[in-house]
Amino acid sequence: MWSGHLTAVPWKSVGPCKGHGESLRALAEPSAAEQAQGEGDPAAAQLDVARLRSSSMEIREKGSEFLKEELYKAQKELKLKDEECERLSKVREQLEQELEELTASLFEEAHKMVREANMKQAASEKQLKEARGKIDMLQAEVTALKTLVITSTPASPNRELHPQLLSPTKAVPRKGHSRHKSTSSVLCPVVCPAAGHPLAPDKEGKEVDTTLFAEFQAWRESPSLDKTCPFLERVYREDVGPCLDFTMQELSALVRAAVEDNTLTIEPVASQTLPAVKMATVECSSANTCALSGLARACRHRIRLGDSESHYYISPSSRARITAVCNFFTYIRYIQQGLVRQDAEPMFWEVTRLRKEMSLAKLGFFPQEA
Repeated sequence: MWSGHLTAVPWKSVGPCKGHGESLRALAEPSAAEQAQGEGDPAAAQLDVARLRSSSMEIREKGSEFLKEELYKAQKELKLKDEECERLSKVREQLEQELEELTASLFEEAHKMVREANMKQAASEKQLKEARGKIDMLQAEVTALKTLVITSTPASPNRELHPQLLSPTKAVPRKGHSRHKSTSSVLCPVVCPAAGHPLAPDKEGKEVDTTLFAEFQAWRESPSLDKTCPFLERVYREDVGPCLDFTMQELSALVRAAVEDNTLTIEPVASQTLPAVKMATVECSSANTCALSGLARACRHRIRLGDSESHYYISPSSRARITAVCNFFTYIRYIQQGLVRQDAEPMFWEVTRLRKEMSLAKLGFFPQEA
């Protein structure tokens, strides 16, 4: 075993190790040599300490100023960002409001368009229904007109369709008086040539008067009931006026106006009249005196003007004159309405025949009733 004599070694205290992360103050502390030197020179040591303290204060002040500047910049940027956020928020609110208004406007416009479309559809359906009803009515009228045109003409009227032409002895008994308009603006063409049945040729010779035919052709180009046109002016002057010129001038003027307005009604006088009908009407003349000529004649017909309840008894001669004028007006109304499909010359000869009937009637010729 080894045994030796150990020599005592004196221990020396070592200061704490200084790392790289020591603070500025630790670095500024004087070393041992400096302390030794400082012990020898106290004034220099105090000067160094004051210098270190001044440098530390300066660093702190600069650091504080730098931090304040950074804080001010950060606050300024934050304020700018807040303002930008507020502006963007307002823009978003404005856009949302505009979007809501636009959506509401679009919905309202859409509802309006749908409502208008529904209204137009309803109106179109109503018009279609009315048009179909009119078409059905016109088809029924055409069917009736086709039937009437074969069975009734001014030259040869159907007495079943015109009860005013029946004699009182042959009139069918009815409740009250039978009534019929003198003319009608809705009946079919009453001329046989229009229905394909030519009139029986007259045995007497005839020749077209060029002046009368020219006036008729001019009127036929634009048919109307204007009395001032040459054609109707001549007919009024030569035929209608004289044919309706009766002794009783005031009543004659009323009859003429009623014939022109298509409001004259001729009724046969029945042999037996119900009392109720007598009470509902006003007799303005005697059954044995013609209200137009004033002559004592057996009156088998009476006339009524318009919607008046007053009746006037007329003689067979006066009735023939009124009927002749009514037949003429009926035919020219058919021409005006386009119901007569003929060339100009056949139409002219029918007009001439009707004028001939007016001339014979005003001269006192009329068919005898059975």
